[in-house]
Amino acid sequence: MKLSVDRITKQYKNKIAVDRVSFELTEGVTGLLGANGAGKTTLMRMMSGILAPTSGEIRADGIPALAENYRAMLGYLPQDFGYYPEFTAREFVEYMAALKGIEKRKARRKTEELLEMVGLSDVAKKKIKTFSGGMKQRVGIAQALLNNPKILILDEPTAGLDPKERVRFRTLIEELGKDSIVLLSTHIVSDIEHIADRLIMMREGCIVWKGSQNEISCDLEEFYLEKYEDLLVEA
Repeated sequence: MKLSVDRITKQYKNKIAVDRVSFELTEGVTGLLGANGAGKTTLMRMMSGILAPTSGEIRADGIPALAENYRAMLGYLPQDFGYYPEFTAREFVEYMAALKGIEKRKARRKTEELLEMVGLSDVAKKKIKTFSGGMKQRVGIAQALLNNPKILILDEPTAGLDPKERVRFRTLIEELGKDSIVLLSTHIVSDIEHIADRLIMMREGCIVWKGSQNEISCDLEEFYLEKYEDLLVEA
């Protein structure tokens, strides 16, 4: 599968949030790196079919991002995903499965599988409002995987995760990238240093660097510090 982003622009009155961005993705993990306000979220919202671009096109094997067939291939986790605090983790994931049109018996089976995958099986009956930030984020990751997406877009997915949870998450994403296109945004280098096949760096709505990790001869953190120090934060 090939996901093509062709000269995408998003303009709000006098502000250009994303400016003529182009790239292509295939199976594997791509890290989208940039400071807050760089345009990462706006770009990902357009790639998820939530936001229409001002100009340009996004297609997966020729299917436009606003088409129903595209959405059927997509899993998306926004920075702040909406959830019902009175729902248990199991209830919420099953509810999201119903919204995605997954048959009830299959939804129950898939829910249990995903809660196990993200380490929430033991708290599946507890209400989400009692969860820590990291646990809520894991519920969000589970719902994003319900339809076995071929395209998985994750906007700052490690927010709120403790170091142990981050390791678990990186292992999961690395595995998913074997068969799917995974785009993961972050402003923390260590989130993608060991799992991303490709890197895209944004600043002020534009791509300032893109390529494979093999094209970086030095340590990734050192590379960014040398070239784009203002993009980095401490992990």
